[in-house]
Amino acid sequence: MKKIVLDTNVLLISLPHASPYRPIFDNLLSGKFILLITEDIFQEYLEIIAQKTTAAIADNIGRALNQLVNVTKVTAFYKWNLITDDPDDNKFVDCAISGNAHFIVTNDKHFNILTQIEFPTVNVLNADTFLKILQRNQTNSNS
Repeated sequence: MKKIVLDTNVLLISLPHASPYRPIFDNLLSGKFILLITEDIFQEYLEIIAQKTTAAIADNIGRALNQLVNVTKVTAFYKWNLITDDPDDNKFVDCAISGNAHFIVTNDKHFNILTQIEFPTVNVLNADTFLKILQRNQTNSNS
């Protein structure tokens, strides 16, 4: 099973039922991948979801994430500081490295710098590419 880190922007666009990215959240709920998070990432999820929706929705998402067996809390003991344009994004990179994630899913262009860094290797996918992978896996499992 793939271990991924979801940037907050991708989690946010996957929440609405009418969103074309909803399958990302649905696949998370059904345990199709392992979501790696740190406490900082979890808190950012709750803060941004509350800002963009309501505190009640943020609370519900937080409780769901805490109950899912495929959500793994990681402790990032080392700060790599690989993203200089938006240092706050480094928490996702540090989580991915510490948790040995297959990739980070983000639509944030600040992560593009990671393609130029040889070590440590951090693979980044955008939401559209990740959605295609999930759909392909769904098709293969139905065959």
